[in-house]
Amino acid sequence: MAVHGEPPQIRFLAASLCSPLRSSPPPRNQTMHPAALAPAAAVLSPASVRPRRGAAPVIFSSASGRSRRGARGAVRCEVASSSAPSAAGPQAAKWAQRTVVLPPQRRGCHLITPKIVNEIRDDLAEFKCGMAHLFLQHTSASLTINENYDSDVQADTETFLSRIVPEGPSAPWRHTMEGPDDMPAHIKSSMFGCSLTIPITNGHLNMGTWQGIWLCEHRDYATSRQIVITLNGI
Repeated sequence: MAVHGEPPQIRFLAASLCSPLRSSPPPRNQTMHPAALAPAAAVLSPASVRPRRGAAPVIFSSASGRSRRGARGAVRCEVASSSAPSAAGPQAAKWAQRTVVLPPQRRGCHLITPKIVNEIRDDLAEFKCGMAHLFLQHTSASLTINENYDSDVQADTETFLSRIVPEGPSAPWRHTMEGPDDMPAHIKSSMFGCSLTIPITNGHLNMGTWQGIWLCEHRDYATSRQIVITLNGI
């Protein structure tokens, strides 16, 4: 009960505390958008996701099966629907692995794509979508992906490696028990690395038109080289 002479602010506060709790109505002349009343699952559905400005649009689909590119480079992401699972159920991931042995190569960079594909052709055919991982089991050679057409690129790359990593009596290396080319070979191997990962699409290595797999041999007198290839996908 208000006391005579109380300021209007105190009277309003007392009335508010004594009144029953209720939700505040929306402001006048303001219409609630239907999306604000939708359940969280609808608001966060894939269809409501928008890419940031300048990024390629991503198209979501609840159907499982083929994948394709949409307009202007959009990527279709095939997502299994949780509300309507397919009769066949989700596809189990498959694995395959084999070791490819390459004969000794002269020092330099060598295109080995045909050899690799020929060795894993039958295994690749079993995969619609997946990844191929190549692992070189050596520390004086390396793997990389580069030009598959002009062999001058291979020669120029070897020239670059020979100039950037010093070699010979004046080089500052201490690890020389296997020859003056040994320590430089280890450094070059670390520069390019010993592994590659390549996507698999419809039974093929999905590389660019001018891309090829290179084995870079960094020793003057090389031995055979082994590459473990692991395939994973569906």
